[in-house]
Amino acid sequence: MGSKYTKRYTEEFKRDAIALVDSSGKTVTAVARELGISSEALRGWYRRAKADRGEGAPGELTTAEREELKRLRRQNAEQAKTIEVLRKAAVFFAKESDR
Repeated sequence: MGSKYTKRYTEEFKRDAIALVDSSGKTVTAVARELGISSEALRGWYRRAKADRGEGAPGELTTAEREELKRLRRQNAEQAKTIEVLRKAAVFFAKESDR
């Protein structure tokens, strides 16, 4: 089992680790082992960095696109709640005006 908390790394550490993978010619797993971090974490950072540079897989989102998508989904959910409140208010006032 893993630990009960997620270790947070600074952006500088992540950039340095990605640069080490690019410059050393070593595999992501080898660099992760040297740094004492999870190879899956480093692989994710590396994949995101490649996507941000435009070198990612076709259709892979950049960090900016991910943030925008997250913001738009949050906004969409908020608007859906507002629409539901307005729909209920319209039904209520339509019943009131029939009286």
